[in-house]
Amino acid sequence: MFNELVINLLASAILLLFGFLFGKFRERRLNEGKNLDEYDFYPFKLDEDNNLYFDLVKFSYGVGHLLKNRDNFAAQQLIIIGEQNNVQNKLKGSPKEQYKRIYNKYNGKKIIDNTTKYLENYKRIVRLIGDSFPDSGMEILLHNLTNPAKALYHIKNNVTGRNIEAPATNLVHDLKMRGMQNKDKLNYELNIGSRKFKCTTIPIYRDRYGLVGAICINVDYNYINDEVRNSQEKLDVFLNTICKTDMVLDENILSKDEYEKALTGKKHFRDY
Repeated sequence: MFNELVINLLASAILLLFGFLFGKFRERRLNEGKNLDEYDFYPFKLDEDNNLYFDLVKFSYGVGHLLKNRDNFAAQQLIIIGEQNNVQNKLKGSPKEQYKRIYNKYNGKKIIDNTTKYLENYKRIVRLIGDSFPDSGMEILLHNLTNPAKALYHIKNNVTGRNIEAPATNLVHDLKMRGMQNKDKLNYELNIGSRKFKCTTIPIYRDRYGLVGAICINVDYNYINDEVRNSQEKLDVFLNTICKTDMVLDENILSKDEYEKALTGKKHFRDY
């Protein structure tokens, strides 16, 4: 009886150890690989005018390579890029079937779903910033760039008239090109007919996946410059909206030096 108990305990311990080691091996396999841009088939190139373009031929070659040679990092990034560039509608015949195979082999649906969940916190950031400056002519929105055809994921203080799931046009290529050139998309002007906007776009990168989203801030320049600036009543409403608070808390956010100056009468950062 005792010997049987010892044997059962040893067998259970061996099974647990095997399960643990197999889990570690599987985790290591899932986390191994290299970035897609380290391969020759990275599917983005710059043309002679220094514009970034998507190379469908190289993409298809990469699909074939990663079907034969496992690399989780590169394959996950390739699937994200494939969805961003709508390859399911661009590929035909055998290349399309191969893409479906690699999508299933590396669980593409889970990759896309996990990225959507990853962007939920950014959605909260957009909501809270937007709610801090309501009806101000300052729009803030979040794009989910794993699906550019339905990219607009969340929007506050809408001044552009777009709706949820509106497309992102060429935003993915533009941000990728700027990333390669180490350039920010900051404080740029857009003139569309009679409309004028001051904008900033902040790309969101995810470890292992690359570019997955973007936060965009769009200020309705004509509203603020023509309407608000030229009407005391509208200026008062605008400033009241900006300065409005919903609660009063007892917290100190000043440095020690600024705190001491505030106690002796300093009212704002330019009160010298």
